[in-house]
Amino acid sequence: MISAICSRIFEEVIDRYHQHNDIDHNPDNPYSAGSLEYLLYAKCWIDTVQWHMEDEIRDPSIEPAAALTWKRRIDRSNQDRTNIVEEIDNYFFEKYKDIAPAKSARINTESPAWAIDRLSILALKIFHMREETARTDASEAHLAQCSSKLAILIQQRGDLSLAIDELLEDIQKGERYMKVYRQMKMYNDPELNPVLYNSKK
Repeated sequence: MISAICSRIFEEVIDRYHQHNDIDHNPDNPYSAGSLEYLLYAKCWIDTVQWHMEDEIRDPSIEPAAALTWKRRIDRSNQDRTNIVEEIDNYFFEKYKDIAPAKSARINTESPAWAIDRLSILALKIFHMREETARTDASEAHLAQCSSKLAILIQQRGDLSLAIDELLEDIQKGERYMKVYRQMKMYNDPELNPVLYNSKK
């Protein structure tokens, strides 16, 4: 099942990142370029790095200049994340392009890759919530609350994994069809963001 492959790779990425715990560490992707595994690894690495950038920018004592630097790095990371999600959708589109959908075939509200994107974020939430349940400096109430949240996150991961596998199975059987949607983010594009293109005048 694809969801099992995703979860295995996401856990691998998150564990590897936390061996160094360094936002600027080289991802050292071990998979063959162009393979689904390569794309999943790269995607989760982006998410994991961005997770920790989001922590940095929320430091209440952060200097404004540093906050702006982090904000711009997060913007670039968001664009990288969008780009690789679209690459993952391209992978599935190519894989299933010769399947003729049935006349009754339905389209899903989100593409396979955007569902997988949520699975990657859930893997990060589970890892960090599990860390919270093991803190020795936290109150019993905090530990109990985090344990309850962890159980919910694990259940969500199971439900989402099943939904992803069923979606791909339905596409393969022609019962649902997919399109590759482009996010067409505008704020990073110097030709589409009025602040950027007006600054050239």
